[in-house]
Amino acid sequence: MSVENGIGVSVKRKEDQRFITGNGNYLDDINKAGQAYGYFLRSPHAFARIKNIDLSEAKSAPGVVDIFVGADMAADGVGGLICGWGINNKDGSPHAAPPHPCLAVDTVKHVGDQVAFVVAETVEQAKNAAELIDVDYEELQPVTDIQKALAAGAPQIHEEAPNNQCYDWEIGDKDAVEAAFANAAHITKMDLINNRLAPNPMEPRAALGEFDRGTGEYTLYTTSQNPHVARLILSAFVAIAPENKLRVIAPDVGGGFGSKIFVYAEETTTIWASKKVGRPIKWTSDRSEAFLTDAHGRDHATHAEMAFDNDGHILGFRVATKANMGAYLSTFASAVPTYLYATLLNGQYKMPCIYAEVQAGFTNTTPVDAYRGAGRPEATYVVERMMERAARDLNMDPTELRMKNFIQPDAYPYETPVIMTYDSGDYPLTMKTAKDMIDYSGFEARKAQSAANGKLRGIGSAAYIEACGIAPSAAVGSLGAGVGLWESAEVRFNPTGSVTVFTGSHSHGQGHETTFAQLIAEKLGVPFESVEVVHGDTTKVPFGMGTYGSRSLAVGGSAIVKAADKIVDKAKKIAAHLMEASADDIEHEHGVFSIAGTDKQLTIGEIAFAAYVPHNYPEDLEPGLAENAFYDPLNFTFPAGTHIAEVEIDPNTGVVDVVDWAAADDFGNIINPMIVEGQVHGGVAQGIGQALLEGVVYDDDSGQLLTGSYMDYCMPRADDLPNFKVEATNTPCPSNPLGVKGCGEAGAIAAPAALMNAITNALGKEIDMPATPEKVWRAAQNA
Repeated sequence: MSVENGIGVSVKRKEDQRFITGNGNYLDDINKAGQAYGYFLRSPHAFARIKNIDLSEAKSAPGVVDIFVGADMAADGVGGLICGWGINNKDGSPHAAPPHPCLAVDTVKHVGDQVAFVVAETVEQAKNAAELIDVDYEELQPVTDIQKALAAGAPQIHEEAPNNQCYDWEIGDKDAVEAAFANAAHITKMDLINNRLAPNPMEPRAALGEFDRGTGEYTLYTTSQNPHVARLILSAFVAIAPENKLRVIAPDVGGGFGSKIFVYAEETTTIWASKKVGRPIKWTSDRSEAFLTDAHGRDHATHAEMAFDNDGHILGFRVATKANMGAYLSTFASAVPTYLYATLLNGQYKMPCIYAEVQAGFTNTTPVDAYRGAGRPEATYVVERMMERAARDLNMDPTELRMKNFIQPDAYPYETPVIMTYDSGDYPLTMKTAKDMIDYSGFEARKAQSAANGKLRGIGSAAYIEACGIAPSAAVGSLGAGVGLWESAEVRFNPTGSVTVFTGSHSHGQGHETTFAQLIAEKLGVPFESVEVVHGDTTKVPFGMGTYGSRSLAVGGSAIVKAADKIVDKAKKIAAHLMEASADDIEHEHGVFSIAGTDKQLTIGEIAFAAYVPHNYPEDLEPGLAENAFYDPLNFTFPAGTHIAEVEIDPNTGVVDVVDWAAADDFGNIINPMIVEGQVHGGVAQGIGQALLEGVVYDDDSGQLLTGSYMDYCMPRADDLPNFKVEATNTPCPSNPLGVKGCGEAGAIAAPAALMNAITNALGKEIDMPATPEKVWRAAQNA
């Protein structure tokens, strides 16, 4: 029996009604009585010593409540920001972790570094006062390029990180790889740049801090993807307040893409300062601040080599990557170029051996951390650009070279040389599906037609795989994670039969209020409209690890299912009592409990009412119908698929027209196909943005950010995008009760490699991202 609005149904998102009518509750919509406003004075220099700060004139400016500097926070015992993932060097020593103060004390390390926090009656008064602060800087020579920063003689950014090195890490079997290369018939080599990106969520970051002198409790409203983790870090490591005295609320959050996972200086300073001034304080970033301070993504320089035998089978793969950490280590920055990147260098292929080494370093730039895909796009870009280049070197069709090397559907579980164990998949099927969708066999005719019109045409594919769920806790703990990565949920029936779901996941655009309600409708037979989903408040939700890494359904949804199963178990006992039967004889289907072989039945609503009005109730059961569950997965999930891009290039202008796109993805079981397709569209749009348009650029000499506004940082528009063709294949995940794998990052992972493979196919030569019209034009002239 199917359930209306249950699993597999494209239900319209219930939360969209309030969003599109202007009734969302975003942080800047929230105001408190007596509220003051905060503004940060930021460093205009990329690298400088602070010789003196004179606040006297600024403190006497109209409306100023107070002004704080780094020494004030240090005197209060407030710690700096932390990195929550430990990485060991090749010799076993821990990575360098220089101090990261919320307000700079002696030195500023990048343009935009926080120097002082001005609290005033209005934002305008705070800004005006900030202009009166006199800071005496001694400028130092900055370094912004990671390869230059790690070279001999580069300016030293942190005393705690000699030669600017954060870590020098490795994974895989170096000796086996060397032996494989010694016996290779062909070796493909490439140098690849994965360009730095600014995250640009629709809603900039913001914070509102409030201290209650009566209770000693702090409340922090923040634009966070994981409020419980924020509370943990702020209490246990930064020492703002004991955890039981700190409430963190993340209301509606307008996008994140990873950039709102982290604990930043701004919310930390705002909540601390609220106690100092005895008033609530609100800080809201403007877009210029966001470009300067929101954690950036990517920024890898990689040399890769792949060895093949005479028949085109992969023998070995070696990769050397230099990863830019920026000026400081952000919350999970150390894990992105290591365990979230190098462990996926196996791709979808049978690779006998892999050796990867990653040298991470500091530069005078904005810190770098997870951005949609977080390591997986970087890995796919290396693997899939290499496969495409190897096919050209070997005079093979690129899709056929991939098919020759794919792990086969009967090979699972498949243990890779870089610690992952893939649990399911059918990679040949997704490749075939994508080729059929885009009419791959008809490409040559289309290419000839383009040539007749004076245009260049290219086609490129990317067969991606990612590890999602970011768990289990034991596994990530052994790899250096500072937290467990389980998830929690509570399913609570109200006496009238409606349900409230409390989840530790957090929605910032993914549609959790809809998808989680579909789970409850399917499992418990409750009308979709009668399910409320609550998240984002540490006093309402027992605990949670938040949303990132496509973990919401695989981990958070599984916790909800476990809680729902407990509800069913208890409801069977209540039903058995009410119908005078044995609990073993009670059957349940979609919210209806019946005695096996009879027509005697009760609905879940009737049972819920009996649980709260227990006049006729089992003596050995507690009243009420609410259950908690924690879920810690057995393995990562492994979404995979093939995307194929087709482009037409005008050699006279360098403009790339993405004329077709086929996306064949295996996400396991799908709860809401419409939401999944939207996630794929959004991810591909971001990937196209990276490949064609986006790129953070710093001036080499001054360290100034040259792409600090939308005038200089180009985002994809609707007319940059094709009509996407999206299809799903399905090999259910065996590692969680829903059989789901995750979909939120797939498009951003596959798109850059697929699109760059298509562009280089059209040009007949290699270029780096972003493939701007000027860069493409120059390549076309020299083709």
